[in-house]
Amino acid sequence: MVKQKIVLRFPPNIVEQPIIYMMIKDFDLMVNILRADINPRKEGRLMMEVSGENADYQRAMAWLKEQGLIITNLEQQIIWREDRCTHCGACTVICPTGALHFERPSMNVQFDQDKCIVCELCLRACPARAMETPIDNALFR
Repeated sequence: MVKQKIVLRFPPNIVEQPIIYMMIKDFDLMVNILRADINPRKEGRLMMEVSGENADYQRAMAWLKEQGLIITNLEQQIIWREDRCTHCGACTVICPTGALHFERPSMNVQFDQDKCIVCELCLRACPARAMETPIDNALFR
């Protein structure tokens, strides 16, 4: 079983096609749409979590590419902008894995990308907006 967050970019010529419906129906995948920006005759962007059997997931990703979609995998995609960080520690309190933690004795916040599970709790907790995802950064602009 695979469970993956991805962003799909739709070219204008297929933005009105039932791509997600076909992906669910033909490849037996479960889809949770997390964010969407779809406009007729313009490029569309869709962030979703896809889960299902690995073979079905791989076949679906190949089919999406054949349809002309651009797929971005969001695994481990939290970006820490250290230059914006005020080291207040709000993120360290909410981080469930300790990926964001205080370094002692300096008491500066540090980010361990390997421990990050991309829960995105830090995005809402950070008053300085030092934490970003590629969605914030570029994919939805």
